[in-house]
Amino acid sequence: MTTTTTSQKSVVLVVEDEPIILMNAMDIVEDAGFEAIGAYSADAAIDILRSRNDVRIVFTDINMPGSMDGLKLAATIRDRWPPIKLVITSGRQKYSRNELPEGSRFISKPYGLEQVTDVLRRAAHDGTPSRALSA
Repeated sequence: MTTTTTSQKSVVLVVEDEPIILMNAMDIVEDAGFEAIGAYSADAAIDILRSRNDVRIVFTDINMPGSMDGLKLAATIRDRWPPIKLVITSGRQKYSRNELPEGSRFISKPYGLEQVTDVLRRAAHDGTPSRALSA
């Protein structure tokens, strides 16, 4: 008798208000071997997190319109869903580890496949808070 093992991909919620950048980021996440779901705002991301329990990583831009930006979203996630790993990105400013929620990783835009793959894989396999990474 043989046993079949199904491997489930870790789910990454990508939060980005620019549609083309969101689609590109989701493609990068999927090319890195993860399942990507998208949200155009922090409010939409919160709705997704309330309705799903399989999101393991949130990959969010900082600068977004709406009731909260990506930093406030990350802080909310850290408070309400502490096991979720956070990858934060911005093309306007770099952030230090002290400016981000504990355990967050930071990458600057523009980012590429290798950089995102590395950060997501580290986040997925690291059970401890990490240092912020920047490009």
